[in-house]
Amino acid sequence: MNEFPKALKPADYATDQEVRWCPGCGDYAVLKAMKTVLADIGAKRENTVFVSGIGCSSRFPYYIDTYGFHTIHGRAPAIATGIMLANPDLDVWIITGDGDGLSIGGNHLMHLLRRNLNCQVLLFNNETYGLTKGQYSPTSRVKTRSPSTPAGSIDHPVDPAQFALGSGARFVARAVDTQIKQLVDVLKAAHAHRGAAFVEIFQNCIVFNEDVFDDFTARDKAAGNQVALQHGAPLVFGEDQTRALAFDPQTLGLSAIDVVPGDHKGALVHDAGNRNLAFALSQMTPPELPMAMGVLYDNPTEVYDVGANDASRKRALVDVMRSGFTWTVEPGAKAS
Repeated sequence: MNEFPKALKPADYATDQEVRWCPGCGDYAVLKAMKTVLADIGAKRENTVFVSGIGCSSRFPYYIDTYGFHTIHGRAPAIATGIMLANPDLDVWIITGDGDGLSIGGNHLMHLLRRNLNCQVLLFNNETYGLTKGQYSPTSRVKTRSPSTPAGSIDHPVDPAQFALGSGARFVARAVDTQIKQLVDVLKAAHAHRGAAFVEIFQNCIVFNEDVFDDFTARDKAAGNQVALQHGAPLVFGEDQTRALAFDPQTLGLSAIDVVPGDHKGALVHDAGNRNLAFALSQMTPPELPMAMGVLYDNPTEVYDVGANDASRKRALVDVMRSGFTWTVEPGAKAS
């Protein structure tokens, strides 16, 4: 009699490796959420791969009992591309950070997103280089004081969600490390999306950049400074849901209005398939407007790895040699 495979629990995805992050690091919460997601979606360990670059977040593959590849600085998207092209049936998760993914790895990440490979990209954003002791990163704010900018940074920061949208990503979302339910829901939505799914995770570095996101993640500020995105639902926020987002015809952008709880007249309704709305939502920052959290954009299209593995594109080496686009170098021949 055949037995059905035993369903795995979150703890079944843990490894025997000591988790070596600083006590209180937001990465612990992300790791817990990921194990929950893997169990909930019934992920097979032998069919799942985590690929990372360099940085605190990139230790992730050591702590998940699946296949994993801890690669080199910024190159996780390139190596993950090779994995997916070699075996498009694998479920590939890319783990990167704001430094690893948007500095040395920015070019690789951009091309993976525009090519739309079928994978999930989780970018841990703590606005600092934590592993190398707190230098400013591509997402650090102007005037950030760090060992590499003692007088304060003068760089204009990169916004990861806007970067992803500008690169052609078809799925863009945001979540907070310690808001576990929100994070689990976002990761599940990313996995369900067919194509490249980009998730920015606001992650607290307790040592070098503690509470940098407090303006919208602190318990006493989250309700008023975050708007939870749900496709087809009005964009309302606030402790009593008495504030909402509306279209401003003068600025051609978004503005905040007062609404009656349960009525929401005048409030915009979230459309995850609207790229223009996603851009507008990605540009909002407290205290003027709330930080948009959840799935900003979800509009699937053809994925790259399926097209690349189309049998009609594959050619035997002998056919390539006879295609007319090769030449023979005779012994002793001189270059002209």
